[in-house]
Amino acid sequence: MIVKTYGSALQGVHAITITIEVNVSSQGNKFFIVGLPDNAVKESEQRITSALQHLGLKMPRTRTVVNLAPADIRKVGTAYDLPIAIGILAACERIPADILTGYLLMGELSLDGTLLPVRGALSMAMQARTEGYTGIILPASNAEEAALVEGIEVYGANHLEEVITHLAGEKLLTSASTAAGARFLSAQLHYDFDFNEVKGQQHIKRALEIAAAGGHNAILIGPPGAGKTMLARRFPSILPPMLPEEALETTKIYSVAGKLAHAAALISQRPFRAPHHGISNAALVGGGSNIQPGEISLAHNGVLFLDELPEFKRDVLEVMRQPMEERLVTIARAKQTVEFPADFMLLASMNPCPCGYFNHPEKKCSCAPGMVYKYLNKISGPLMDRIDLHVEVTPVTYSALSAPLEAESSSIIRDRVIAARMLQRERFKGFTGISCNAQMNARMMRDHCNTDDYSRELLKSAMKKLQLSARAYDRILKVSRTIADLDKSPLISAMHLAEAIQYRSLDRQSWGGS
Repeated sequence: MIVKTYGSALQGVHAITITIEVNVSSQGNKFFIVGLPDNAVKESEQRITSALQHLGLKMPRTRTVVNLAPADIRKVGTAYDLPIAIGILAACERIPADILTGYLLMGELSLDGTLLPVRGALSMAMQARTEGYTGIILPASNAEEAALVEGIEVYGANHLEEVITHLAGEKLLTSASTAAGARFLSAQLHYDFDFNEVKGQQHIKRALEIAAAGGHNAILIGPPGAGKTMLARRFPSILPPMLPEEALETTKIYSVAGKLAHAAALISQRPFRAPHHGISNAALVGGGSNIQPGEISLAHNGVLFLDELPEFKRDVLEVMRQPMEERLVTIARAKQTVEFPADFMLLASMNPCPCGYFNHPEKKCSCAPGMVYKYLNKISGPLMDRIDLHVEVTPVTYSALSAPLEAESSSIIRDRVIAARMLQRERFKGFTGISCNAQMNARMMRDHCNTDDYSRELLKSAMKKLQLSARAYDRILKVSRTIADLDKSPLISAMHLAEAIQYRSLDRQSWGGS
C-alpha cells in the first residue's frame, strides 16, 4: 500500500513542500529511504523504530520504501522523522490515510517518541497556507511561532502518541494561538540602553540621529575609551519600531537559522549583530555545507556593528560590498542557488591609527610617518565610499562627565527619527522596496534632492577640494536630504549640505597623510 504524507524543505528563507511516499509490500524485510536524503534523514529508521516500540507498536517486518519527492532536492536534517513515522503507520492501516492529505507534518523524534523542535517553522506554515493545507502539525515548542501565520490551523504536539490519536480522531489536538502580538507591541520600545546615560558627545548623537532617520551607514572614528562602542550599543534605541511585516520577515530568518528563542515567537526589536573581527566569509555573508544565513542576513531590518573595522580581514569586508548595494545576498553552489535578504544598516568603529591617538586633542600620536595611511588603507576605498557618515569621536571632558543635567533620552530622539521616516515613506510610497533616503536611486535623487545655485557651488567646491568620488557625491546629497527631513524642510539648503559634507572626515587630505 502506498501512502503520502507532506513535509517541507528549506531553501534560503523559503520552504518547499516535500511529498513523503511510503510503500509497504510483503516482499523482503528491508527499509529504504530514497530521494536524496542526507545521513540524518537516513538515520530516522532507528529513531522511528525506538519511538514506536515505546508506544507498544512495531515497525512493519516487510519491505518498506520511503521516497522523498521531488528527488532532485537534497533533504537535510531530522525534521522528517514525524511525517515518515506517520506515513508508515498509515501504510500499515493504523491511521486513516485519507486524512493526511490536509496536513503538513514536521518534527524530530527522540527515542521515546517526544517531539523535538525544528528550524523554519514560520516559513513552513507560510508555504502550507499558500498551498491550501488545512493544518500543520509541529512540535509544541514551534507552535506559537507558526501560529503567527493566519489562515491555517497550527497544532502543537509534545509526543508522537498525541499526533497518532489526533489523526485517528480519538483525541484531537488544540489549535495553537499566539500571544506574540501583544508581546510585540509591549516589547518594541523597551531597550536596555538609553542615550540619556551618555554625557556629552552631542555631535555624535546628532550624527547617529541622522543615520537612523535616513537609514544611512556610519563609522565612528576616535581614540580608545572615547565611547564609540557605548554609543553604538545605544543606536538601536533610536531606530523606528519595526513594522509587523518587517518583524515577520526577520523572525523567518532567525527561525531558518535556528536562532529563534523558544520563548519569543516574534522578534519585536530590530536586530543588533556585532560579530568578532575574526569572522569568516561564510559566517558573515552566509554559506557552509548546509547553507545558512550569515550575520548580514541576521542583521536584516536592523544593525550590523563591526567594532575595530580595520582588524577585520580585508577579503571578509569586501564580500559585503554587493549585498550593501543590492540589500540581498546570493549564495551559488553547483546544484543550488540560495538568496537571503540583507537590508541592514552598517555601523562601524575604528581607531584613527595603530596607536589610537592620531588627531587627539591632548595626547601625541606615536605612529611612524605613513603608518596612519597604511592603517586606513586596510579598508578599501569602494567600501568606505558606501559609508555615508564618517564621525569623529573625541574624548569627553571632565566638565561634561560631571554635569548634573541628564542628557536627552532615546525616546525623544526616536520621535524625531520616526517623524523623518514618515516623510520618507510618504515620499516613496509609489516605489516598491524603497522606504528611506539611503535607498534612493539616481532618478529619485534628481526628483527629491534639489539644491539652489549657492548650494551647488558649495558642493562643487567640496568635491574638488576633497577629491570625492561620484558615489561620495551621491552620499552627501542623500544625507543632506535626511537632514532637511529632520528640519521638516522640503528643500535642501546650504546649511544642510554643509553639515552633510562635514561627515566625510576620512575624505580629507589631512587624514593619513605622511
